[in-house]
Amino acid sequence: MIEQMNKKGKSIEDFCLSCGTTETEVQHPLFEGALCLKCKENFIETLYRYDEDGYQSYCTVCCAGLEVILCGNASCCRCFCKDCLNILVGPDTFDKLKDVDPWSCYICMPSQCNGNLKLRPDWSIKVQDFFANNSAMEFEPHRVYPSIPAHQRRPIKVLSLFDGIATGYLVLKDLGFKLERYIASEICEDSIAVGLVKHEGKIEYVNDVRSITRKHLAEWGPFDLLIGGSPCNDLSMVNPARKGLFEGTGRLFFEFYRILTMLKPRDDEDRPFFWLFENVVFMSGHDKADICRFLECNPILIDAVRVTPAHRARYFWGNLPGMNRPLATSLDDKVTLQDCLEIGRTAKFDKVRTITTKSNSIRQGKMGPLPVTMNGKEDYLWCTEMEQIFGFPKHYTDVNNMGKGQRQKVLGRSWSVPVIRHLFAPLKDYFECESGL
Repeated sequence: MIEQMNKKGKSIEDFCLSCGTTETEVQHPLFEGALCLKCKENFIETLYRYDEDGYQSYCTVCCAGLEVILCGNASCCRCFCKDCLNILVGPDTFDKLKDVDPWSCYICMPSQCNGNLKLRPDWSIKVQDFFANNSAMEFEPHRVYPSIPAHQRRPIKVLSLFDGIATGYLVLKDLGFKLERYIASEICEDSIAVGLVKHEGKIEYVNDVRSITRKHLAEWGPFDLLIGGSPCNDLSMVNPARKGLFEGTGRLFFEFYRILTMLKPRDDEDRPFFWLFENVVFMSGHDKADICRFLECNPILIDAVRVTPAHRARYFWGNLPGMNRPLATSLDDKVTLQDCLEIGRTAKFDKVRTITTKSNSIRQGKMGPLPVTMNGKEDYLWCTEMEQIFGFPKHYTDVNNMGKGQRQKVLGRSWSVPVIRHLFAPLKDYFECESGL
């Protein structure tokens, strides 16, 4: 590729960084260069694939590579393969970097970029656009609802499927919305206990989503907002035994689709109706394409690391106003780990990896360090600290005599509060809020 570039007077943007072909499809979102159609599809499926040790399974540049070097920055999970380093940066680069300990990668330290490996200055925006627009399918734009004059706005009525620990309710109340009704479908008893206790019985629980009928919706509705994120364990490529979208818990997506179809207003109705569906980024391209096909739109990708101390990349499908606007921090957001720690405890890193339902996800890598020190010793995150990392108030999950493992499980399945606040905020132009909020 480099020889062809020098001989033919072409630039690196004319070549696929993964396979070297000149038959390119899109720009590489991270580095100057391109991707062909086949490599683009592979990039989409593998960029967010992580090993058990928390590192990317494949090279950040080509999303392949048999031999890789890992970034030594504990807050980073990227790796770079021997071929990309030796071809793009320079001969023998891989062997030279193996002796550098710790080595900070080209995304952590852009000034290290040499040769033909050049980080795009706006890579963080490019990667968002890449995942938002990577579907070959094109859809009709969503119906646009004009803002409602303030004196005509009324309280919002919400149906939340797979509600978890009532993140939706918490955010709507924090934003000052008046809620006429919030009906939640949830089957986890611990999650229901959190919602009941912390929100003083104001959430109406209806149990299994599969039991909701058209008659129920007619009795409870009409709804203004439908939200939900179906279980991801059979969609996430981290799970080697995953069954996909059409088997196991993956099929629960179709419960969201079924209810969305029944709730959508007729074309001749002027009533605004909004919806939001969430799931993991690391799913197969086929499953993602099927979800897009049923929901008739492409998702946006949001990683909570920009507004919280933890990585949490998720896809969001929906018709909320302004979903594509940049994610920005607010004064109340705790964006570094130290912001979330109790007195006397010190963060070893500014950012931590994705916190899941598994206790070992607290470690920064499979055998990596714990993120906190106290009295000179490494320590796990406390429950109150995990709650604040997700954006919840301290002691939010301290109900029902739940132990640390149970509290991490309900948190590990939840949404990031600042992300949902970002998505819900534009709805204030449509529904009644408390005075002064």
